[in-house]
Amino acid sequence: SSPWTDEFDKVELSCLIESISTTNPRIEWKKITSEGPSYVYFDKKISGGLEGRAVIREPASLLITNATRLDTAKYRCEVTAAEDMKSFDEIVIDLVVRVKPVVPKCSVPKSVPFGKSAELSCVEDEGFPKSQYQWFKNREEIPDDPKTSVKFFNSSYTLNADTGTLKFISVRKEDAGEYYCRAKNDAGHAECASQKMEVYDIDIVGIILGVLVVVIVLLCITVGICCAYKQGYFSSDKQASNK
Repeated sequence: SSPWTDEFDKVELSCLIESISTTNPRIEWKKITSEGPSYVYFDKKISGGLEGRAVIREPASLLITNATRLDTAKYRCEVTAAEDMKSFDEIVIDLVVRVKPVVPKCSVPKSVPFGKSAELSCVEDEGFPKSQYQWFKNREEIPDDPKTSVKFFNSSYTLNADTGTLKFISVRKEDAGEYYCRAKNDAGHAECASQKMEVYDIDIVGIILGVLVVVIVLLCITVGICCAYKQGYFSSDKQASNK
């Protein structure tokens, strides 16, 4: 079986004994991880990481009263009944403890030039199962495909719900606004604070004029140096006569 629970809630791992002749069968619970099995119930005592957080519910079920993310694992209930025809039996239970996402880390550029690309990122690595991501603009969810929404129809972007990245291919004036991200999984969701992204025009005329000014200044310097050479200011004879 594969039971699940949310972190800090309780969960029962059922191990049912239907019929048995042995008066006091030996009950053992083991937690199975990549490092191998370890006892969590042995010699009628809770042990290991479950000590103080679990009890045995008769006859053999294991009740975890305060589950944590570290409890996600396979558990094996072993029943030994020496006086029965079937002296040993076991059951393996795969427990999943779901963890609510924490507030994601969001990165939104403060200003982007019109027509250029922009990338917004959203990261959260505490949640289990792994979080999926949603982006919102001015408190309205941004769809995976802009063509499915009238408000975002003219936008050009790609949204990856697995990685949390929102990439604008060519930013428009209408893309300016307040952006925030939501990380969600089966246990719940969390959001980062909204951040403002502005879109500004590139002053092409100003750039051209600036380049022209630089070219003119360089040209004037070049002409001045040439004239100075012609006048003999940099000649060795001129320097010698001055001495």
